[in-house]
Amino acid sequence: MGTDGVGADAVLPGMAGLLRSVRTPEFAGAVFHEVEARSALNRVGPSSPVPFGWTVNPYRGCAHACTYCLRGDTPVLTAGGRSRPIADLRPGDEVIGTVTDGHGRRRFVRTPVLAHWSTRRRAQRVSLDDGTVLVTSAEHRFLTREGWAHVRPGRCRSSADRPHLTAGSALVGPGAAAMPAEGHPAGWAEGYLCGLVRADAVRSRRSAEPFPSDWVELEALARAHHLLTSGGPGGPDATGPGAANRPGAAGAGRVPAGAGPAGARQAAAARHASAAPAPHRAAPSPTVWPERPGPGWSAGFLGGVLDASGEVSAGVLRITPGDEQLTRATVDALRRLGFRVASEPSGRPGGRSLRVLGGAAEQLRLVAVADPALARVRDVAGALVEEPRDGAPRVVDVQDTGDIVPMFDITTGTGDFVAAGVVSHNCFARNTHTYLDLDAGTDFDSQIVVKVNVARVLERELARPGWRREHVAMGTNTDPYQRAEGRYRLMPGVIGALARSGTPFSVLTKGTVLTRDLPDLAAANTDVRVGVGVSVALLDRELQSRLEPGTPSPRARLDLVRRITDAGLPCGVMVAPVLPWLTDSAEALDALLADIAAAGASGATVLALHLRPGTREWFLGWLGREYPALLPRYERLYRRGAYAGRDYREALARRVAPLLARHGLDRPEPNPRDPGWTRQESGPPAPPDPRAGQLSLM
Repeated sequence: MGTDGVGADAVLPGMAGLLRSVRTPEFAGAVFHEVEARSALNRVGPSSPVPFGWTVNPYRGCAHACTYCLRGDTPVLTAGGRSRPIADLRPGDEVIGTVTDGHGRRRFVRTPVLAHWSTRRRAQRVSLDDGTVLVTSAEHRFLTREGWAHVRPGRCRSSADRPHLTAGSALVGPGAAAMPAEGHPAGWAEGYLCGLVRADAVRSRRSAEPFPSDWVELEALARAHHLLTSGGPGGPDATGPGAANRPGAAGAGRVPAGAGPAGARQAAAARHASAAPAPHRAAPSPTVWPERPGPGWSAGFLGGVLDASGEVSAGVLRITPGDEQLTRATVDALRRLGFRVASEPSGRPGGRSLRVLGGAAEQLRLVAVADPALARVRDVAGALVEEPRDGAPRVVDVQDTGDIVPMFDITTGTGDFVAAGVVSHNCFARNTHTYLDLDAGTDFDSQIVVKVNVARVLERELARPGWRREHVAMGTNTDPYQRAEGRYRLMPGVIGALARSGTPFSVLTKGTVLTRDLPDLAAANTDVRVGVGVSVALLDRELQSRLEPGTPSPRARLDLVRRITDAGLPCGVMVAPVLPWLTDSAEALDALLADIAAAGASGATVLALHLRPGTREWFLGWLGREYPALLPRYERLYRRGAYAGRDYREALARRVAPLLARHGLDRPEPNPRDPGWTRQESGPPAPPDPRAGQLSLM
């Protein structure tokens, strides 16, 4: 985390306890003010209508929306050595990121996806000299020889041009060739079976024994069985991009009962006989090397050898064939596919190991080409991320397409990931819908106060004799699980302090980073009352992406509700803010509440939009651009201040009450541990206080 480029204009005036103001590559245009807070517990004023008296806010401000992002079909390298489109990733998945070791060298590591986000951004097309085309936002960063660089130039708060890609920029990463492709070339299945059977025979040292030996691991055995029973070598599923060749195809990973070695051999013989290329001419055995092996056969052969004889240590893949004939065949196959190889002493008796030269990039390319079944031999974690070489992917040009397209990003534990073969930075940005005690302009989305000592101060305050263990609510001001929490990790300490003191608490969030702390929350729930609430305002993804760009999608938030309830925690849902004449119809609310009930929520609270000063100006400006015909109606509805008129609130309450009852979400206390703020009041719809039934746009 660097401190360079933070000028006096970045420091908030009069900030007490300021340690430093820093920029991080994860948050373009944002400044984090790390402070030593003097207090953590905040008392809620007696005039407030909320049913709790205390809050804790680890952050002031919120960087919760997306700026950096990639098109949904961009492949991301997973921890299993395969690739998945970024749009399909979910919190909890493992991908490959990078960290710097104690010697200043960058290494690949496994890292979890903490959050998944989407938005709509103006697309930039980045073309690389290896044929890769990346579609990304202008703010996205990639790792180059000179460090992190944005796609497009821009102005930083220090008034300097931000680093950006130019023609010739050398990107760090294994390159597009390291990203596994779909399908297998002709001959791959025959090659795979030959390599697996031959290498297994050598390793077992019982060549007379039938295949498989006890050395063959389940993943490889399942694939072999699938190849032999789903078309087999020479059959229609053995070549090309057919799904039967893929390790994840139907039947992969399962070995039916009774399918022993003899059965496998008989099935293989039958398949070969039925696939004979000409009358009176049997197909070759999969254990026989062809006279002129092609690239497809060679790739499959290496995949089989890797599954039987491959080992990974400290991120380096080595192959130990075990005898001279298999070693020679393996080297020939590697050279045939353009790999350079070195021989070195092996830990196994009587043999030497083969190591592909060229570092992690070539190792990943071998895995992508050969497609071994075993996840452990596909693992690149621990390998060095070499600096760009002559063959590194380089930028050809960057073009602004002018199109606004859906884009996605993820938050990972390392702050980066490998996308389309290059190291790509995590995607973070602003959230214009969160309370801030700052102005509604630049400060609103760029000045984030981080109370780095919040857990320590909170523990001290909770230990005071006068503390009566009253309910503490979090997320009522700023989201404690905004994406900055993935870096600062303040909430585990806060949760622990509250639980140890016997203080009941609740958390309201829209951030899927909360999934990281579900074990801590579940453990705390055995000692104190713990409630979790998720904000889900609507189902319309297109409207949500324009209203809350970059925040988790409605479906991601509903999935978060399921994860919370699966962990044994009560989870209420705040259907908020309800937008008059946009999301307040009976049909829209009925559909949303049905999905909330299906996700297992313990209750729901429906609240109308509340427009505070600052937020009011932003929202009405957005409304004037997106729905100009509604602007006069909103101005009339909110003419008396931040709260919708009483008539509207009464009508909304009448509309909502039967829907909540229909879906079983109107229970006042669905769980004895459920905190009070998750309740939905029934009866007369209009509470006396004009502020009740409202929620600020968050």
